[in-house]
Amino acid sequence: MRPARKTLRRPDELVAAGLIPGERRGEIEAVAARYALALTADVAELIDPADPRDPMARQFVPAAAELDARPEEMADPIGDGAHSPLEGIVHRYPDRVLLKPVHVCAAYCRFCFRREVVGRARALSRAQLDAAVAYIRSHREIWEVILTGGDPLVLSPRRLGQVVETLAAIDHVKVIRVHTRVPVVAPTRVTVALVRALRAPGKATYVVLHANHARELTSAARAACARLVDAGIPMLSQTVLLRGVNDEAAVLGELMRALVECRVKPYYLHHGDLAPGTAQWRTGIDEGQTLMRALHGRLSGLCQPTYVLDIPGGYGKSPIGPSYLACIGGANGTARYEVEDFNGRRHAYPPAPLETSDRASSL
Repeated sequence: MRPARKTLRRPDELVAAGLIPGERRGEIEAVAARYALALTADVAELIDPADPRDPMARQFVPAAAELDARPEEMADPIGDGAHSPLEGIVHRYPDRVLLKPVHVCAAYCRFCFRREVVGRARALSRAQLDAAVAYIRSHREIWEVILTGGDPLVLSPRRLGQVVETLAAIDHVKVIRVHTRVPVVAPTRVTVALVRALRAPGKATYVVLHANHARELTSAARAACARLVDAGIPMLSQTVLLRGVNDEAAVLGELMRALVECRVKPYYLHHGDLAPGTAQWRTGIDEGQTLMRALHGRLSGLCQPTYVLDIPGGYGKSPIGPSYLACIGGANGTARYEVEDFNGRRHAYPPAPLETSDRASSL
């Protein structure tokens, strides 16, 4: 394993690394005073400072526009607080909960929907973690626990293993899901020991990778994913639709294919949340639907994520992809439809009955 390299955490370090010009130091200091800042060496190496439209810089290098909050934006855009019965738990859906043991990440995405919390809030104390586990144990409807934060893979293998082992001891918890950015922003953290810590006998562990651009899937990132998959841990992906990063069909398609090549199944394409100061990254929903249409039929079904919107206020995710079906008459069992194929042609369903002569000639 190569030695650890420096994570950039201060504006002057970004200047020294050539990632921002010196004259921008003051504005970046103002952003860093409000929101957490960290770029791992792996991320920094992917940035082309000479390219003003570099998709990696747009994701990780702070910009003054982050301090320009719009009236519709909110500190808790997906309503975690409305469904948090105690610290570290979000119980929005009946059969699953979020467990947030830490609020730090290896690198901080500038568009993060939890940007008001990550890098600022403290990790759960021993007592708080015990209380969170007790909540899960007492709610037998909980079938799946999702470890998130922050990024749970910043925990040491020992601490992560303790959390997984504790959850695995709860009989009604059958699935442990881990949401992470670590395999792409700090791939050397995905060690044999960390992979071992994620495995729980008798339980299903899934790792969901957050990746937004094919350039993130470096050889080191692909090797980190392979260590997980080869150990029997299935991987899915989450992508955020971001203006200037992946809002072109060719770019988004390249990412989805790269993920599948890594044996990572595309899962969600998230519409940008209404977090403060993130308007520069948000697209229109119609743009997202157009992109999904561009992928449909032209890329393998393995490469098709579900386009979703997390409804503000805590009402959960809803699929918002384009519809290819329209009812054109009838009802119930007699309903007739028009369905669109991937070339944009429309077809009746059920098809119109063949005339008798046509039917006979087709036999």
